[in-house]
Amino acid sequence: MHIVKINIFIGILFYIFIGCSSSNEKKEYELLYWSSNNSQEIEFAKIVISQWNEMHPEAKVQYQPVPEGQSSEEIILAAVVGETTPDVYSNMWQGDVEIYAESGSLVAFDTLDGFNEFIYDRCDTSVMIENTSLDNHIYQIPWKINPILMIYNKNHIKNLGLDHAPSTYDEFFDAAEKFKKDKDGDGYIDQWFGYSEVLVTWWQRFFDFYPLYLAASSGQPLIKNNKADFDNEYAVNVFKFLRELYKQKYFPQERLATREDPFLSGTIVTRFTGPWEISHAEKYKPDGFEYGFQHIPVPANSKGPIYTYGDPKNIVIFNTCKKPNLAFQFAKFLTSKKNDFQLLKLTSQYPRRKDLLTDSLFVKYFEKNPELRVFAEQAKYVRGTDASSVLKEVFDIISQEYEACVIYGTKTPEEAIKDAAFAVNLLNL
Repeated sequence: MHIVKINIFIGILFYIFIGCSSSNEKKEYELLYWSSNNSQEIEFAKIVISQWNEMHPEAKVQYQPVPEGQSSEEIILAAVVGETTPDVYSNMWQGDVEIYAESGSLVAFDTLDGFNEFIYDRCDTSVMIENTSLDNHIYQIPWKINPILMIYNKNHIKNLGLDHAPSTYDEFFDAAEKFKKDKDGDGYIDQWFGYSEVLVTWWQRFFDFYPLYLAASSGQPLIKNNKADFDNEYAVNVFKFLRELYKQKYFPQERLATREDPFLSGTIVTRFTGPWEISHAEKYKPDGFEYGFQHIPVPANSKGPIYTYGDPKNIVIFNTCKKPNLAFQFAKFLTSKKNDFQLLKLTSQYPRRKDLLTDSLFVKYFEKNPELRVFAEQAKYVRGTDASSVLKEVFDIISQEYEACVIYGTKTPEEAIKDAAFAVNLLNL
């Protein structure tokens, strides 16, 4: 424990030092901007900064990717504690915003001139309700999403005699039973219909339980009125579905992350993933390999639109910023239609704007790149996370019950969901 505290303290001192160095360098700049350290986003950011600085020589922006660390969330936390935050940051996980809003670390965009006109031109009302904090202020600009869908191996689906990938739980079970194979007859399953990480890490649930819950419930929240809202049939049925996948060995209990890509090698047929899978598949797929995307599986009696997790990352201005109005003008430039289109082309990440399927600029791009259109169509039906300062703890509790019920079967789905909701309510939301 002492070692952990020392490491955190050293980390904070490091970022204080970095911040002091940055503040000295900022003399010739008006703003400091951090992006994610993804190589494609770095390329995008450099293009945008170059354009801005050429157009605004009197208000130049200094740019750097978020410093390397175990996670960008930990780096930002250390920077907030050390008061060495950038002026503008464009990779804020939506679920962290409430923590920093409650601590007074963020600038409320709705207090800045022109924000309402700007944001409602970009996003619809439901998106803004989702991004409004508990104090009814808005501390983030919805920027980009990566909708989670089901990728599937077209050749395997065809070989099973199916004319489409399974779209309901029952169809998924039927296809999985047909596919399950013991290739060498040793009693050990060698190929599975799907795969999800069995790690208990809280954010792993963004790629199994959470998108399945949103799909089944038509986008219902986990937290509502500061109470757990997931003690319902949708969550129970998702746990039942997932439990059956492991019980019947349609999904492996072992980790496949250290092997050759299990999807491209044909070891698994499906996986819940995002649009980043396209560039990876196109680069590494073997000859003759064909894949497609489909919505997350739902119960047979589901009605209405099928939602999924959007994996949103948003733009914030920290309270250390001396010129928040200028920072907002830069954020508007960063999220202009031209730059949103540039983001899509360079990173295959989707700007969270309501005109993706109507604006001619985007429509023509999807006509030329039809494999990307399915995510644009899904973009209208995505959810981020609920406004809560203990959201990581919420997902950690769900993940603990997920492990007990889904992976090991030591609890029934009803017991696991009930226990998770009870524990969440003890967090004093």
